[in-house]
Amino acid sequence: EVQLVESGGGLVQAGGSLRLSCAGSGFTFDDHVIGWFRQAPGKEREGVSYINNLDGSTSYADSVKGRFTISSDNAKNTVYLQMNNLKPEDTAVYYCAATSARVGDAIYVPLLQSYEFDYWGQGTQVTVSS
Repeated sequence: EVQLVESGGGLVQAGGSLRLSCAGSGFTFDDHVIGWFRQAPGKEREGVSYINNLDGSTSYADSVKGRFTISSDNAKNTVYLQMNNLKPEDTAVYYCAATSARVGDAIYVPLLQSYEFDYWGQGTQVTVSS
């Protein structure tokens, strides 16, 4: 059974930092893309970042570039999202998700859209106070 479990959310003041973790099991971790998404109340889910565990490539939404860093520890089947200089607009439920890193013989390059990802965690709340 595929499982993704997020942790590390919480309440932080603006300008503070949090590190989210996403632990995966039940699939070949280093052959998948792991993405982070977030959904604020009344808003659509948006892509934040992804890492391709096959080739190490990463991508970030413009809104978090320079503040968030994604990394992966394949030995621990865990992906991290280091979030610095947090802003109130970063408040949301954060989800990690997984999809295959391959399309045939090619490496998949996601658009960081929800529909591209097959497996999802339950989410962790991040609240940034002003």
